Amino acid sequence: MKKIFKILGILVAIFLVILISVPFFLESKIDTIVQNYADKNLKAELSFDDISLSLISSFPKAEISIDNLKIVTQAPFENETLAAAKSLSFEMPIKELLKGSEEPLTVNEIIADELLLTLKTNASGNVNYDIVKETNETSESSNSETSSDAFSFDIEHYEINNSAFTYIDETTNTKFFATEINHTGNGIFSGNTSELDTKTDVKISLSSEDSEYLTNNLIKLDALIDLDLEENKYTFKDNKGFINALPLEFQGYVQLVEKGQEIDISFKNPESSFKDFLAVIPKTYTKDIANVETTGEFAVNGIIKGLVSEETIPTLDIKINSKNASFKYPQLPKRVENIVIDASVKNTTGNVDDTYLDINKLNFKIDEDVFKSEAHIKNLTKNILVNADLDGVLNLANITKAYPVELENQLSGILKGKLNTSFDMDAIETNAYQRIKNNGTVSVTDFIFSSEDIVNPIQINTADMSFKPGMVTLNKFEALTGKSDLYAKGVINNLLGFLLSDKKLQGDFKVTSNNFVISDFMVEDETASETSNKTTSNSESLKIPDFLDCVIYANAQNVVYDNLNLKNVSGRLKIKDQNANLSNMTTDLFDGKLGISGNVSTKDTKPKFDMELAMQQFDVSKSFKELELLKALAPIAKVVQGKLNSTIKLNGLLDENFSPDLSTISGDALAELLTTKLSTSQSKILEGLDSKFNFIDFNKLDLKDLKTKLSFENGQVSVKPFTITYKDIPIEISGTHSFSNTMNYNAVLQVPAKYLGSDVNSLIAKINDNDVNKITIPVTANIGGTFTNPDIKTDLSSGVANLTKQLIEIQKQKLIDKGSDKVNDLLGGILGGTTKPKDSTKVDSSNTKANDPVKEGVKNILGGILKKKKKPQDSTKN
Repeated sequence: MKKIFKILGILVAIFLVILISVPFFLESKIDTIVQNYADKNLKAELSFDDISLSLISSFPKAEISIDNLKIVTQAPFENETLAAAKSLSFEMPIKELLKGSEEPLTVNEIIADELLLTLKTNASGNVNYDIVKETNETSESSNSETSSDAFSFDIEHYEINNSAFTYIDETTNTKFFATEINHTGNGIFSGNTSELDTKTDVKISLSSEDSEYLTNNLIKLDALIDLDLEENKYTFKDNKGFINALPLEFQGYVQLVEKGQEIDISFKNPESSFKDFLAVIPKTYTKDIANVETTGEFAVNGIIKGLVSEETIPTLDIKINSKNASFKYPQLPKRVENIVIDASVKNTTGNVDDTYLDINKLNFKIDEDVFKSEAHIKNLTKNILVNADLDGVLNLANITKAYPVELENQLSGILKGKLNTSFDMDAIETNAYQRIKNNGTVSVTDFIFSSEDIVNPIQINTADMSFKPGMVTLNKFEALTGKSDLYAKGVINNLLGFLLSDKKLQGDFKVTSNNFVISDFMVEDETASETSNKTTSNSESLKIPDFLDCVIYANAQNVVYDNLNLKNVSGRLKIKDQNANLSNMTTDLFDGKLGISGNVSTKDTKPKFDMELAMQQFDVSKSFKELELLKALAPIAKVVQGKLNSTIKLNGLLDENFSPDLSTISGDALAELLTTKLSTSQSKILEGLDSKFNFIDFNKLDLKDLKTKLSFENGQVSVKPFTITYKDIPIEISGTHSFSNTMNYNAVLQVPAKYLGSDVNSLIAKINDNDVNKITIPVTANIGGTFTNPDIKTDLSSGVANLTKQLIEIQKQKLIDKGSDKVNDLLGGILGGTTKPKDSTKVDSSNTKANDPVKEGVKNILGGILKKKKKPQDSTKN
């Protein structure tokens, strides 16, 4: 007996050693089979990290595991992943491992973990799953004995765990996503007929064009399927599924035929509670449906029958009905009642274009408000045709009080309407208004609307619209937003295009307002950030709403722009593509009239403008104190009291407050001063000039009818030469200054001799010539520094000396032939006088000389005369 047990022990030990060691010798064989199959048959790259073989944990069967399997496609889907799996495992009898490499392997179980499969059709019609190499009959025959028969399936169990499937068709802009897929199946596939028991959980999403039909809808399916492998027919029996929480029973079959799949399936909901209808709605919106109180019936049933092929779909007859239903969420105060639903989806021909949706009734009541609707939608796969009727009253605030929908902004207001609309989607996309037929009226009262496209909520006190084919007339519109009020009438061309697609709101409007604040109607630019091209601050810049494409004829009592209050504003404003074009815009400002024309665009990161301003009868002092632009162009003008006419052309960028960025503007200006007066005490420059020239009273400068022209660019203002007059002294001014307040100006005074002091006047009297009174000298004042701290220099001293030379030169010829005694008699009083008359001329200390300029001038001239008289005497002596 002991010998028997010893022998059995030795056999078991040998068997264990074999089980443990066999995988090391067979793994390379499996690796070779898989890789050879891929190389010979696939137009794609197959890779995996490892293939392992276990004989112990799965005994008496062998288990093969492949880790991190990946199939990468080639052009035109180069380097894209078609399929990937974290793990694939196969279970088979151990004896299968002992077969030759040319013999087929039988697989009993397959398990896939985190399998990701992506099928794609690009815009050119190419598909990424066409990865099987084309072969001729000879190679096909040979491959049929080697590759195609390398595996055979006698599956008893399979699993797909935590997986996902994606289908994208760019030709039709269709997307289908299946996520969180968990699917199991048990059955025997070896005979001609067998039975498969499956369980499936999956979330699906479906969209086509820009419409979403399913969004993360949970599907559960427990299906018992008869398999007729010889006829390729799969019959459903004892099947129950769930769409979200809606239970469905279905029966029928799917059969593979030469042209496609033959389908004959019918389904219905086994219960008739209205709660089943709420269960279809995604959980995100239904919330705690288990505790919802419902009354009434709900039924859904349908038949899908026909051929699925490249040309046809099955016929459809799906009906949804509900009568006298109601629901109330326990945490909400309102009940929705008198719900009637009568809807169907049908296709009687098998042609996909003949599918249509009829909503014969969709009625409900909240409180005393009854809403009725009807819609018929055809041609679902192409140019959708819609015919709908709406009739009823809806208190928008009751939506969130009766249904647990989460809105970013609270809705409120009363909507009343009686409307019939008929249109096709292509007409909306192409603005073919003649094919958009609307009839009826819609009104809104006490409505509050907010959106990311506007800064402040808009409170619409009343809006009354009437609908006619191709046109919506806005009969009355009264609204408030921020500090602004609006009253409007007009025509809207494409209201449906704006509401149902991404079209812009088009129309012509007449708008009046008592108070209109520009910033209330701008939007914040979300793209403006620290990494953008902003140069002003980190705050968000303002944008003209992109959804507007309209013409506005405006008339406003008061318009607030930045720190300005504009009165009696009227004009035309055309808004399109985030660009506002102003024309014939006028307003009362600074006791005068301002005309504006030009463009403002907020399409780029930094808003830009190109404007022409026409000013009439402006109060100079007010305008140049309060308007930053004018203050920068002519800072000194704030001391001018009077009226101004001006034309300014300018362009540049706007800052985050929608004001001109002075460092970027360029243009030119022409100004005309009317009756004016200066206030010298308010200007450091005028005070400085007054200290240099005591013969001028700057408060009495004549600026009437003064015209100036200036240009500006890159923060620098250039003033063209212009002339002002004080009595008989013309003053020519020109120069430049920057917006940062530095300046470089010249004022050239043509000063008559009589203003240059008593000495000069005494000399003029002794010359006794009328022409002397006409003599003037240019005196230049160089003005630098800043407007608040000017640096003023003059050449008055040298001017007086030059004038003296001119006066003596006039008399020189008269004295040359009369001898030196006459000269001495004439000039003695100036050269030898012991008392000097008081000089009324202030001389620039920077140019003052040691000797009196008049005496020096006389001495120089006198010396010249005497020298000329001596020369003849010298020559005589010689």
